[in-house]
Amino acid sequence: MSLLDACRLTARRTFGIERLRPEQESAMLAIIEGRDALVALPTGFGKSLIYQVPAMILKRPTIVVSPLIALMADQERALRSRGVPVVVLHSRLRSTERRAALDKLERGGRLVVLTTPETLESRTTAPCFERARPALLCVDEAHCISEWGHDFRPSYLRLGAARERLGNPVTLALTATATPRVRSDIAERLRLSDPIVLVA
Repeated sequence: MSLLDACRLTARRTFGIERLRPEQESAMLAIIEGRDALVALPTGFGKSLIYQVPAMILKRPTIVVSPLIALMADQERALRSRGVPVVVLHSRLRSTERRAALDKLERGGRLVVLTTPETLESRTTAPCFERARPALLCVDEAHCISEWGHDFRPSYLRLGAARERLGNPVTLALTATATPRVRSDIAERLRLSDPIVLVA
């Protein structure tokens, strides 16, 4: 089975999506083949699928960095309902919840880890992320990394360094809106290597 067929089959069986958009397929293939990707697609275009499908094909964890805990909760519920192995890691978890999530991360394998940039670099959790050697790092709302973006968030500036500590996994930057200047900023600050850039 080709990688593209594997993506289509996973999208259909796990997520109930009968047909992927060309931009989704191009980004998924790039990721699975080991290439960084910067994707700027409108809201409602199915950006999340671009990391969710590869996460079910790759054999090591996928870390998804998001600025909003509320958004992470929605994503966790949706993924659980599809039978996708998923955990959340952020500052508002109870200690028992945090320990259970870290235990799953330590075990490795296919797993979607939804987290914040602050948790990714925290002294207590960063070593667990680093030992997991993730296959994919996805930066959601990636325009937050750019001082030229409309939601600039200083903690995002350190994601390039965090990526290096993780072993430089394949990295996917997702955003719904990014001017050419912001896209250039995202690629530079995340230290993307010859990324495929997809804009619609």
